[in-house]
Amino acid sequence: MWELQEYLAEITGMAGVSLAPMAGADGELVGMLMARAYHLERDDTKRTKVLISDSAQGTNPATATMSGFEVVTLPSDSRGDTDLDALRDSVGDNLAALMITLPSTLGLFDSNNDQVTKIVRNAAGIVYGDGANLNALLGRVRMGDLGFAVMHSNLHKTFTQPHGGGGPGFGPVLVAPRLLPYLPDPWVTRLDDDTFAFTMPEKSIGRMAEFRGNFVVLVRAYVYISTLGKDGITSISDDAVLTANYI
Repeated sequence: MWELQEYLAEITGMAGVSLAPMAGADGELVGMLMARAYHLERDDTKRTKVLISDSAQGTNPATATMSGFEVVTLPSDSRGDTDLDALRDSVGDNLAALMITLPSTLGLFDSNNDQVTKIVRNAAGIVYGDGANLNALLGRVRMGDLGFAVMHSNLHKTFTQPHGGGGPGFGPVLVAPRLLPYLPDPWVTRLDDDTFAFTMPEKSIGRMAEFRGNFVVLVRAYVYISTLGKDGITSISDDAVLTANYI
């Protein structure tokens, strides 16, 4: 589990990973709860608004609402990218986070992404990346390098676990350094004596379930990544994008 956490962090350019969420929507919920905890610890109680791109995953608005936020839909421009003027008009001292799917549900990589993350971060907001379509980016670009503070990855979509018919999933959440203390319990850590332990981060949002989840999904993802290796990871995105466009 620790090695899988390390693999996922390196692949996405994030600082830390929790394997606790057991589905993509569960990972979204964890991300938003961490964003809320981050702001509340700073007594920033006025940050109640979450901007969600109109091309984001359909579960995002429900997730933000369940986390206690007010949802504001952010329109796309004529190219299908985030409308920067609408974004600038929407940010303020009440902004908690922005949720965006990259590539979007339109199948597009948002060419305004660098400006989007800069605007939100300058407003002290958290940029959340929905990793539902992460298989289109592997080996090409890392979400952490693009300015995302938190994201989730669907192991059952990107790392070979079948998910048809409601089969088991897993949605690890990955974070930038400032959100590491808020990761959900349990978090697998490597101790000074090279042993491993389940630990709770200092400001953890708590447990998300009573057990370790569908462990076989973690095994499959670990074997898949280990088999492909660093160079082979890129073949995932090559095949995914080619197939999606062909179909």
